[in-house]
Amino acid sequence: MMNYCMECGTKLEMKFLKNEGMVPYCKQCEEYRFPVFSTAVSMEVLNSDKDKILLIKQYGKDRYILVAGYVNQGESAETTVVREVKEEIGLNVTELHFEKSEYYPGTNTLMLNFSCVVDSEDLSFVSEDEIDSCQWFTLEEAKEAIAEGSLAGKFLTAFLDKQV
Repeated sequence: MMNYCMECGTKLEMKFLKNEGMVPYCKQCEEYRFPVFSTAVSMEVLNSDKDKILLIKQYGKDRYILVAGYVNQGESAETTVVREVKEEIGLNVTELHFEKSEYYPGTNTLMLNFSCVVDSEDLSFVSEDEIDSCQWFTLEEAKEAIAEGSLAGKFLTAFLDKQV
């Protein structure tokens, strides 16, 4: 939650707004200040047979997570999925489905989770600038390999539970 006005820096106070409830308010600007947060996407990247999921390792951490990235200003979430898969993995998305969303307080980010199908299992175009390593897993293997207790793991479990 924001504590200070993003325009003038004045400490915000909670004030009632009809049809909204209690909302942060700046007395100096005389404006309500609705929450500001980042938006990102994460993806269960599936091969064309939909029997394998691609997991990645990133940022020097020894744990598998989902492919993910931030939504750029002016960009739709769906466009971000296609762009991030192409930038990070070098593959083209052929199918795309929204799965679910969850706010992640650690980075003040609304995470939008998608599943997508890509045109190839070829990992020779993976961006070494963005990905430390990646690997295809069967659906069952992916469930075991994903970082325990992570939001990626929560999204993957929800996705796999729907596949049964």
